[in-house]
Amino acid sequence: MRAQNAALTQVEQSFKDAGFPPLTWYDVLWELERGDRAGMRPFELESHLLVPQYGLSRLLDRVEKAGYVERRPCDGDGRGQVVVITKLGRQLRRRMWQVYAPALNSAVADRLTAKETATLSRLLGKLLP
Repeated sequence: MRAQNAALTQVEQSFKDAGFPPLTWYDVLWELERGDRAGMRPFELESHLLVPQYGLSRLLDRVEKAGYVERRPCDGDGRGQVVVITKLGRQLRRRMWQVYAPALNSAVADRLTAKETATLSRLLGKLLP
């Protein structure tokens, strides 16, 4: 947990130094960009993120207000919504990656050999459901 916290702190600081929003914004944008072009229901998004439902609603409010996502009515469910990444959101996510990748490498990959990285990846993969 300490190693994860140290790596995330380094990434967050890199985003802050570059004038970008927090990592949680990147995570939302990434999940939406790699998902179905039609968008995702909030509960689907929640299942991919480490954000509780009440936190996700507030997070989506902020990201939407900034113009990076849109909420649209869900076909077939009059009360439901679908969250869709905007063109501006795609652009931001790509710019953030230019900071995220080097920060992640600095925090993790640069500290391990190729063999250690492969071993860590294999072991962590075994813990996933």
